[in-house]
Amino acid sequence: MNDRAQDAAIADLIAAIVRPEVRALTAYAVAHAEGMIKLDAMENPYALPPDVAGRLADALAQVPINRYPDGAGESAKRALRDALGIPDAYGMLLGNGSDELIQIIASTLARPGATMLVPDPSFVMYRLSALNAGLRFVGVSLKPDFSLDLPAMLDAIERERPSLVFIAYPNNPTGNIFSAANVEALLRATPGLVVVDEAYYAFADASFLPRVGEFPNLLVLRTLSKVGMAGIRLGYAVAAPEWIAEFNKLRGPYNVNAWTQAAVGALLADTAWIAEQAAAIRGERERLKTALTRLAGAQVYPTQTNFLVVRVADAVRVFEGLKAKRILVKNLDGWHPLLAGCLRITVGTPEENNRLLAALAQADLK
Repeated sequence: MNDRAQDAAIADLIAAIVRPEVRALTAYAVAHAEGMIKLDAMENPYALPPDVAGRLADALAQVPINRYPDGAGESAKRALRDALGIPDAYGMLLGNGSDELIQIIASTLARPGATMLVPDPSFVMYRLSALNAGLRFVGVSLKPDFSLDLPAMLDAIERERPSLVFIAYPNNPTGNIFSAANVEALLRATPGLVVVDEAYYAFADASFLPRVGEFPNLLVLRTLSKVGMAGIRLGYAVAAPEWIAEFNKLRGPYNVNAWTQAAVGALLADTAWIAEQAAAIRGERERLKTALTRLAGAQVYPTQTNFLVVRVADAVRVFEGLKAKRILVKNLDGWHPLLAGCLRITVGTPEENNRLLAALAQADLK
């Protein structure tokens, strides 16, 4: 069989057996960022303090790499509980980033005809996990100012009776945090599970983690990726033990590797460095917000994350202009009608932010 015939045979086979909704997707693309100022992925821009890096190196050197990791990750859970004040009465599940946990939760609740309900726009992995699991996805549009449309959400809950609701708190990609009262109303109205995704908890002024025991249908989802540990890929879910027991049934037996588990204990042996870096990012966020607001043609939205959303007249042109100057941000234009003209800019170091502001000051944002 020649190459052309081989390609045709593969294409025919894919068309015959791959799910059409999967074939219609585009793979999640990670931008090539070598040599760039990287302000597109909501990462913490600061390196580990030298003493923390040394402690991490010592811990990783002792990992018995010839052995499987602890399947339940008990030492990592203990480190998280101690560092973050998570009560022993709450159940906990670890994942390879929060992405894996989103998929486990969706798959566990994917009964025939079940629905996932999500404010829209929100984190893209919710919709992708619904498709993967076979859940019907229903998005409820935010208001033009990105706030939650509570009446529309409550109407959708009454109509759809969702098995699963995701609330990003604060929301990605818009950066704002919904009112606690509105989230409480959703928890009380939803017949299924409500996942409050607190990926950006370190930069926000509110959390539902202390309230897990108050609502039987509440699960709080978090990740260490935004607080300086994106490379170890660790997410954790906190809920009533009964929920965790069900999700554990679909968790792979060794889903969190031994190096990550060892790293958690070393990195969280003290958390002062995390608080210091989060405070620095918060400070730079406010400085960046103030400076961006002064630029003619830029509309800056409220945020409680480590990024800002800025609307300009021509997002594609500004994005490409920044890229030409080796500054990488996220172009949200085209993701959702509410995001037309929007760029998402991660808060960087002071030097990185200065270079961004200088580049934008020279750009035509109108």
